[in-house]
Amino acid sequence: MKALIIGGTGNISEAVSREAVDRGFELFLLNRGNTPNYVRGAHLLRANIKSPSEVDRALKGHVFDVVANFIAYTIEDVKQDIHFFRGRTKQYIFVSSTTVYDKTRALLPLRECSARAGNGWKHAEDKITCEKILIDAYEQQGFPCTIVRPAHTYDKLIPTTIGKGMDVIARLRRGAPVVIHDSGNSLWTLTHSSDFARGFVGLMGNQVTIGESFHITSNETLTWNQIYQLMAEAAGAQEYNPVHIPGSFIERCDKSLGMEITRDKAFSSVYTNEKIKWYVPDFVCNMPFFYGIRLSLQKLDRGELPMDSDNDIDRRIDRIINAWQSSIDAGIDAYNKPLSKK
Repeated sequence: MKALIIGGTGNISEAVSREAVDRGFELFLLNRGNTPNYVRGAHLLRANIKSPSEVDRALKGHVFDVVANFIAYTIEDVKQDIHFFRGRTKQYIFVSSTTVYDKTRALLPLRECSARAGNGWKHAEDKITCEKILIDAYEQQGFPCTIVRPAHTYDKLIPTTIGKGMDVIARLRRGAPVVIHDSGNSLWTLTHSSDFARGFVGLMGNQVTIGESFHITSNETLTWNQIYQLMAEAAGAQEYNPVHIPGSFIERCDKSLGMEITRDKAFSSVYTNEKIKWYVPDFVCNMPFFYGIRLSLQKLDRGELPMDSDNDIDRRIDRIINAWQSSIDAGIDAYNKPLSKK
């Protein structure tokens, strides 16, 4: 089976590429070629997906059984893919996100049919619109799309509440305080990329899945307190200093950091995987977070992961912590003052 993956070097797509090659797919990766290709057996088509002329040149003479795009985020991206791949593939898989679910009112566990709403978060709203465009193209023009919604998937990326994973690990290792939103007791689902890949590749080339949507997650549910405790242990932290701060306060201080919490991570996210298991009977998740995070940190310490720390975000986290502690002190002082008589 001939497959094309757009991307192929990312947190999720690299694992999917490896799994596809292991299962005997004739795999092509379309990317700019700036990141080393660690997927042995895959063929590189060098092009910038944002450049129609480069893509047309790279795809010349190719027809695929399945195309999967891991780096489509906008309406323009999806419309361009429909143009590129109509008549060039028997199946197009759009990688969406479980952020499309309206977690403010959804009943748990979340299902593929659960209500969707972006609630003012552009990332989620764009993904919802992209899904609608693709389903319309399927229903009106027969464009053979399948939609996959990953949840919080880790491996090359470290899971966090705010900031970048590498920054959080660095803070844990030097004993600096780390932010956990609210009480830290909301439930969260983390999935290792190797487990996700098993379900995803099971959908590739499966014509019965066309017109359908799937989320692919593990069934391990942890609180954010447990997640950070396990990360601290895996990182070898000598001191663990969590600071619990309301997500609404974080958003008031720093909207770009806080919005992902108040629109997504503040809500419990538990999923049923009945649908993917029905279509891919051999799908099973074998990687508990306790073990998976240790594998990620081993890769980090061997220099196999990019050290994409961000000093600016690190400073912003310090400022949020200082602001919260100052507000607590001011609040206690205000509470201890006698009320003025009216």
